[in-house]
Amino acid sequence: MHIREATTQDWAAIWPIFHDIVSAGETYAYEPDTTQQEAKKIWLDTPRRTFVVEDQGAILGTYYIKSNQAGPGCHVCNCGYMVAAIARGQGLATRMCEHSQRMAIELGYLAMQFNFVASTNAGAIRLWSKLGFESLGCLPKAFSHPQHGYVDALVMYKWLAAP
Repeated sequence: MHIREATTQDWAAIWPIFHDIVSAGETYAYEPDTTQQEAKKIWLDTPRRTFVVEDQGAILGTYYIKSNQAGPGCHVCNCGYMVAAIARGQGLATRMCEHSQRMAIELGYLAMQFNFVASTNAGAIRLWSKLGFESLGCLPKAFSHPQHGYVDALVMYKWLAAP
């Protein structure tokens, strides 16, 4: 397995991963019926960079990295990660998050922020915490979960630069 920058040709393999996760409505604040064209803009065209995890030609995961804000906030990046259902539990999210932190530093970012982590996404919260992210804020009932109703969303942050 290796992580490499995504190309336009990878979109056909990224789309099913994106669609499965977003249509479930459990972890991302994108419309569950996001179209393929809208998704490509969100995941591949707009971010500063997008990466894929590839194993023997199969794309099993993907992440993007982009500036969280412009101007005075442009030193903080934001990332989103998705793993194909068939590859979950194999450590891909860990590998992608570690890779994204190295890429963030290479790209000149000093910190990484996850803006809207659904409190029901226990696996992600556990992983981000293990990788050094702090939960700095809670947005009460900000995420509308399809099974649990309105749940909190967390803001998680990690300073990447050396002190």
